[in-house]
Amino acid sequence: MDIQSKGRSPFYPGQPVPVELFTGRKEQIGRIERAASQVAKGKPQSIFLRGEYGIGKSSLAGYARRLLEKECGLFGIQVLLGGAKTLEDLSLRTVESLLKPKEYEPAGIDNIRNALSRYVESVEFFGITINLKNLKEDSPRIARGYLPFLHSLLERLKGEKYKGIFLILDEINGIASNPDFAFFIKTLVDENALNDKPLPLLLMLCGVEERRTEMINAHQPIDRIFDIVEIGRLMNFEMKDFFTKAFTSVNTSVEEDAMRFICTLSSGFPKLMHLIGDAVYWKDTDNKISLTDATQGSIDAAVEFGQKFVDKQVLNALQSEDYRSILKKLSAKLMFDISISFQKASIVEVLTENEKAKFNNFLQRMKKLRVLNSGEIKGEYIFNNRLIPLYIWLKYPAKKSEQLSKIEA
Repeated sequence: MDIQSKGRSPFYPGQPVPVELFTGRKEQIGRIERAASQVAKGKPQSIFLRGEYGIGKSSLAGYARRLLEKECGLFGIQVLLGGAKTLEDLSLRTVESLLKPKEYEPAGIDNIRNALSRYVESVEFFGITINLKNLKEDSPRIARGYLPFLHSLLERLKGEKYKGIFLILDEINGIASNPDFAFFIKTLVDENALNDKPLPLLLMLCGVEERRTEMINAHQPIDRIFDIVEIGRLMNFEMKDFFTKAFTSVNTSVEEDAMRFICTLSSGFPKLMHLIGDAVYWKDTDNKISLTDATQGSIDAAVEFGQKFVDKQVLNALQSEDYRSILKKLSAKLMFDISISFQKASIVEVLTENEKAKFNNFLQRMKKLRVLNSGEIKGEYIFNNRLIPLYIWLKYPAKKSEQLSKIEA
């Protein structure tokens, strides 16, 4: 089977998971549904969806948006704030998220777009062109009156039987460091609560704990307004369910040892599951994923991940020759034990005196780069995911045949 004869890959590396492939997260969905049910009864709620990078926060938020529209009558707005720094940026992205066509269009969206026609330059076959001049001109005013703006949206949706709004502020890495953002969020929540008729609003921010901490440091009361919903790594059975569902959708089966291998390497991260699944899909030639397919595809995934993350973020940050040498010796250790954990003492044994003196700093640097975490046992360190040590192992190789046979074993 050549590449041209294969259909569309069921995996979406680097993108939120389509609703039909969404797996697991029952506890988190239950918590969000509980909050939504209160909003539908007129009681505003605020959630901070917290989890590691690549853990699937955006996918869960997107799934919840569609679910809560159907189950609770909430109109969902998912605002992607990647690169946003100011409240004006937030306003601009909010309007853009309402105007730009998406795969899933909620009921009543045309009423919203008619109300925002000032910000539409043209409507063409390829979509809507935003009038950025008008939008940038008005964004400070929208930011100052963000709550009335949301009220006006709900007014426009009266004929659609919506009971409230589900506002998702996603990808907050840039704007969370702006102290104005913390004051904006607290003011939005407080002003709404003090209204005679509060807007039925479910506000959800998506981010890592560091972003919440930044907001708290800027404005301490932020600590009290959010119900924290933690999203962790997927369990093994959830990963298996996802891979089975995805491969079955393209009439492909997965052998048991291959399934075990790709689940182990995925480490419970949806981002890695899609990256690995996609690479394995393109290695398969007979609609049956074997261990060899899984191994070769995972190597391709590790190389792609490593070139994007390890080379650009990790190796660029480790300019010291001693640091580079430590990394190479760590990879050599992993040649004989493909693991995500190691004991500090086992690496110290092979270091020079200069490297030993810098080893603690090296480990702390790797933790800040989100490569390593401390283990439960003193002196133990754990790689954040299995593709990192696999890539390091491949980057400083023995013979390729030895690598392949060791991985398959």
